[in-house]
Amino acid sequence: MDGVPGVSFDGIPAGQTYVYRFPVRQNGTYWYHSHSGFQEQTGVFGPLIIEPKEPDPILSEREYTIVISDWTFENPHTILANLKKYGGYYNFQRRTLANMGDESGSLWATVQDRLRWSAMGMDAADISDVTGQTYTYLMNGLAPADDWTGAFDGGQRIRLRIINASAATYFDVRIPGVPMTVVQADGQNVIPVETDELRIAIAETYDVIVQPPDGAHCLFAEAVDRSGHARGTLTSQPGRATVVPARRKRPLLQMSDMGMAMAGVQMDDPDKGGMNMEGMNMGGPSSASKPSSMPSSMPSSMADSRTCALLPPEKHGPETHGAGNTMVAAEARPRVDEAGVGLRDATWRVLTYDQLRRPEPSAEIEPTREIELHLTGNMERYMWSFDGVEYDNEMPPIALKNGERVRFKLINDTMMAHPIHLHGMFFELDVGACEHNPLKHTVNVKPAELVSFTVTAAEVGRWAFHCHILYHMEAGMFRVVEVLA
Repeated sequence: MDGVPGVSFDGIPAGQTYVYRFPVRQNGTYWYHSHSGFQEQTGVFGPLIIEPKEPDPILSEREYTIVISDWTFENPHTILANLKKYGGYYNFQRRTLANMGDESGSLWATVQDRLRWSAMGMDAADISDVTGQTYTYLMNGLAPADDWTGAFDGGQRIRLRIINASAATYFDVRIPGVPMTVVQADGQNVIPVETDELRIAIAETYDVIVQPPDGAHCLFAEAVDRSGHARGTLTSQPGRATVVPARRKRPLLQMSDMGMAMAGVQMDDPDKGGMNMEGMNMGGPSSASKPSSMPSSMPSSMADSRTCALLPPEKHGPETHGAGNTMVAAEARPRVDEAGVGLRDATWRVLTYDQLRRPEPSAEIEPTREIELHLTGNMERYMWSFDGVEYDNEMPPIALKNGERVRFKLINDTMMAHPIHLHGMFFELDVGACEHNPLKHTVNVKPAELVSFTVTAAEVGRWAFHCHILYHMEAGMFRVVEVLA
């Protein structure tokens, strides 16, 4: 059962009632929201928790649902209009003459780096379209000063069902000093993997188990651009204050985020022709501190299974996929082993997609065909699209046959990350784990990244397929996938 006006039903007229009826065939952590206009930004959303029919294999003594969101008193239509006038309207962290000294390397190397970005008409500080300049970040509807609080007894296993219900904000979630064991992603169980921080894209959900010691612990959700945060407290001592982590330095994109790894340039030394790319990933782990991609709790039998190679990098020519695209990555490659901008230099463990494994192996056969889509954009005009074409109601759907297996290949030509979401069906995200690739409904596609996933077209009907940054979707990054009977 789905509800996207103009795609799967006609919408709910004002003052009318619509009854959703659907068989419950799964369990896990999900959420719902309006798909009409900008109602999602104004708070029309909520969690949807489905308990398992059989005893839950994930054991906990207490649980909390944590909904993280972004709130603004501005009219969302005004926000989109502002972005149409100037894509950096809400970005108050741009690089200026005053902050030249904030970057590593010599002054000359910094100037060179800025000139390169300027020549491309791009801004290395363009991480989020809408920022803390207008947003207040909420946890379960409470602003940071209001401090949502969850009680526990020391040593208890607590399940946190974390949902990113934002309109336009990625969050980096951690509990300083308390490890998190990820047990579920997008409502589907995964083999437990311990980490210290995770990035949750818009529309994603992660279930984690924590066992904090006695005391008060800050549940910290920092906006990816570091322009603000949501927060709460887990405490066994009501009334005790907790320490809120200091704001981290605002991150900058690197040339590698545009697929521009150039041979012969000494990337590690900006004073010798490099590009001020501290922490740049050239194909290996994104940080020396990054944990192995093999979950620590993975059974030995799985560790011995065959390894599936990810798709090879793809170089691109000057084509722009239409007027709706002005940003073409020189090379797109899989980046499922990378934490992403702002987390490259973390000194603790950070979750990456390549650590996720489904517990039960898939018995599905190989896909019979492949569909390639480019994620495209024109930041100056704030146009977002697939293959350079903004969506309209006359656009033919992406047609799938009932029961067929199809590989989708997504290539991000833009300098921004996009949380791509498929309604109606889970997909098997290719992380190189073969039959243990995780099931998801949303995938974060980093700049210059090539992502592939396989869908079994088992649900007949018309399904929305779109970027879950609300303003990108409204600007045109939307398609319809239709499974034919």
